[in-house]
Amino acid sequence: MSSGSALAHAVAEGDKGYIQEITGPNIIAFIYLGAKHMVTGYDHILFLLGVVFFLYKIKEVIIYVSLFAAGHSLTMLLGVYLNIGINAYVIDAIIALSIVYKALDNIGAFQVWFGFQPDTKAATLLFGLCHGFGLASKIQDYEISPDGLLTNLIAFNIGVEIGQVLALAAILILMGFWRLTPGFIRHAYTANIVMMFAGFLLFGYQLVGYLVS
Repeated sequence: MSSGSALAHAVAEGDKGYIQEITGPNIIAFIYLGAKHMVTGYDHILFLLGVVFFLYKIKEVIIYVSLFAAGHSLTMLLGVYLNIGINAYVIDAIIALSIVYKALDNIGAFQVWFGFQPDTKAATLLFGLCHGFGLASKIQDYEISPDGLLTNLIAFNIGVEIGQVLALAAILILMGFWRLTPGFIRHAYTANIVMMFAGFLLFGYQLVGYLVS
């Protein structure tokens, strides 16, 4: 089991108590919990915002979001099913750095500073794998029954994907309106700087949490 309870993956006591009482498959409950976690997981949403920030074609959005989903689905399922324990503060700190990375990528910092462009698809998949361990730490905190575990994990993952689609739809709608305004390009740089600092702030919070836990 993962140790510590990071802010981004804190388990509501009501949810935790309810889940601990469940034995056997309970598909609806775990779908709900997965969707709830995604739509309230601001770290995941910030990274998702960064990923689609400059994607204008729906095909590109689907490719990148699918890579992210494949990554976090794999490590979430394996992390819980194989009981791979990673400290929640550590994994959430890595997730925070994924937000920093994406913001820097969006403003072209890697090309300016280092003269090269990282493979954005590979990075999205890699950070998807990291986000999946964050999801795994969330589920491990529930201390769910091994009876019906695989079914409930799959249901949780389905819920996560439903929540991701809902969050993505809201992001794309808002971004669509913003992109139509004359100030979008002018303010896009500032928005990514704010996103970068938010990532650093989350990283600092998780680092302090790890040191004092």
